[in-house]
Amino acid sequence: MKNPLRSRDRHPLEARICAAFQPIVDIVSGEVFAYEALVRGAGGQSAGEVLSWIGDDNRREFDQACRVNAIRGAVEAGILNTRAKLSINFMPTAIQSPHEDIQLTLRTAREVGFPSERLMFEFGAADLSSVEHLRGIIRTYHELGFTTAIDDFGVGHSGLGLLAEVQTDLIKVDMKIIREIDNSPAKQAIVEALVGLARRLRMGLIAEGVETDGELTMLRGLGVRLAQGYLIGRPAIGQLSAFPPLFNQGIGERRRKLA
Repeated sequence: MKNPLRSRDRHPLEARICAAFQPIVDIVSGEVFAYEALVRGAGGQSAGEVLSWIGDDNRREFDQACRVNAIRGAVEAGILNTRAKLSINFMPTAIQSPHEDIQLTLRTAREVGFPSERLMFEFGAADLSSVEHLRGIIRTYHELGFTTAIDDFGVGHSGLGLLAEVQTDLIKVDMKIIREIDNSPAKQAIVEALVGLARRLRMGLIAEGVETDGELTMLRGLGVRLAQGYLIGRPAIGQLSAFPPLFNQGIGERRRKLA
């Protein structure tokens, strides 16, 4: 099957992919903290299929194209009318020089009027070849005023060992730990410990993959402030997805109880 990312025609790589946006929400106030840009194929291909097109020969080009698409797409969708950050996934192995490789991102943000201090970058440890290289990237991004996050924390290579070596602004707890947490004392204990650890390290915590009211209620009780998942908002291509009505009603009810 032909790989769209390797076809060399008159269309730039950015035209072969697009971004879907999913909200990360403060589950106490109901405000959107950030919108995560998730890659999709321009022809409707899933993220998994698009990522299967990546090889050593196009990794850097793909990473750059995703950044450009995310920023332009978010502005077109209306993110400037909000106070939310824009969270972009990046691939540490696609970055050769943190200072040089960030220039296209900064230039794109300037061109569309998006404040660079509202940019957030998250990475997964599966795409990590050198902790020292990652430290250099995170250091550069912090110097530029970006927010950073470790994605899928708690599974695979994204664990305590990595956290001991690299401190980001946020930890995104993997959905495997969040799923059915309201029925799992073990998962509750893990998240409670992570909340304390994040506080001690002065990092924020985001719960990924929240799908039920029970999970949301339990997370709030454990002290989790930020969450993301289908219950809160599904990814929408070219759109900043709205919250389900029941979620908004729940926020309003909680505000009344706190008043």
